[in-house]
Amino acid sequence: MATVPTSIVLVDGEHYPPVTARAIARMREAGEHVVLALLVGGGEKLGTRALDLGVPVRTAHDPERALAAAIVETGATRVLDLSDEPVLHNTRRFRMASIAVWREASYVGPDFVFTPPHRPPMCGAASVAVIGMGKRTGKTAVSGAAARAYRHAGLAPVIVAMGRGGPAEPQAVAADAGLTPETLLEWADRGRHAASDHIEDALTTGVPTVGTWRAGGGLAGAPFHTDYDRALEKAVGLDPEVLVLESSGASIPPAAADATILVVDVHIDPVDLHGYFGLYRLLLADLVVLTMCEGDEGRRRAEAIEAAIAEHCVTRPEIVRAVLRPHPLADVAGKRLWLATTAPRQAGPTLAAHLEHVHGAHVLGISHALGDRRQLAHDLGEHAPETDVLAVELKAAGVDVVTRFGAEHGIETVYVDNRPLTLDGDTLDPHLLSVAHLARRRHATAGEEHG
Repeated sequence: MATVPTSIVLVDGEHYPPVTARAIARMREAGEHVVLALLVGGGEKLGTRALDLGVPVRTAHDPERALAAAIVETGATRVLDLSDEPVLHNTRRFRMASIAVWREASYVGPDFVFTPPHRPPMCGAASVAVIGMGKRTGKTAVSGAAARAYRHAGLAPVIVAMGRGGPAEPQAVAADAGLTPETLLEWADRGRHAASDHIEDALTTGVPTVGTWRAGGGLAGAPFHTDYDRALEKAVGLDPEVLVLESSGASIPPAAADATILVVDVHIDPVDLHGYFGLYRLLLADLVVLTMCEGDEGRRRAEAIEAAIAEHCVTRPEIVRAVLRPHPLADVAGKRLWLATTAPRQAGPTLAAHLEHVHGAHVLGISHALGDRRQLAHDLGEHAPETDVLAVELKAAGVDVVTRFGAEHGIETVYVDNRPLTLDGDTLDPHLLSVAHLARRRHATAGEEHG
């Protein structure tokens, strides 16, 4: 006989208790195995008598924490929402759904169902996922920083990256693949996406990478379609000690990573982080890296996000503030340099100062149009004749437009990595290594439990 899944019902005091009891009875008649009713708020219609709903009742003074604990305690796999406005308004409902999905339970209402994304357990190596709240928050930069830190610590990392421009078949790139501008331009001319994240990762980290594609992304980060499982198989075959699972946009790698790093641009609306399914991503995180923490505005925004995390997140992830700084992958000291970047225009003076003071370049100009090929070509024409080096992030237009321009005009192309630094100018290595060690401990414990 099939096991009947257990359910927790969320109820409120804005309903008369007999109505709530009647609804729960109907659910049980329909086959629901309700083990607990969680009173999440409201009291207008409760009266003074003990609440009798035909199942055990627990009052939740902090509904989100209470739900998280109740799912673990009861082993419930379904959360049935019998509440409504004003007790559970839309934002809070999404937070409750995030709690349920995080605890591997479906969240069900009269006209909606949220199910946990498919994230099967990892085998073969410890894993650290690097996830984000959207595009261009610094995920690739943090993934690369993690891989370099792990390589320097002797942990033999492999990066697995999925993307909306990923290869049709899982593709491995060796650490010593010789990714020169000429090679990447040749790949692009043959129709290959020469700037996929796994290629950028291999170029900037010196570790093996595997790339694959994904299409679509759900509210809780599940891709609609992807070959990620095959990419993982290929990556495990490279005999890593630690896998770095790099996400794409707001999508989350479909694998149960042993530890997770969440990358958040401080310019996000805090409600998008602690409400909706931003909270789900936050709950997965062992480390939160706040990027773009520039100046007084960045400090204020970081403080607001940290306060929101403290108030709304039932876990307590470590938080570190960071900035991104350009790191040319070849020597540019004493050279006249033109930079193409995806960074916003207001970041230009900071990037130029870093390239000049730290790397010794003389910056002639910066284009912030790396995502706009027509404007990028126009910007190239303004300074290219006077420059010694075209410095560019490895994006599609960085190869197709900038690298090609350099090849045609005899100008050196140097690819630039964006590297996360603390506000004191240090690397994030201690924080990233702490996550790797946590992942390895969890992976070893899981192996013992299933061994």
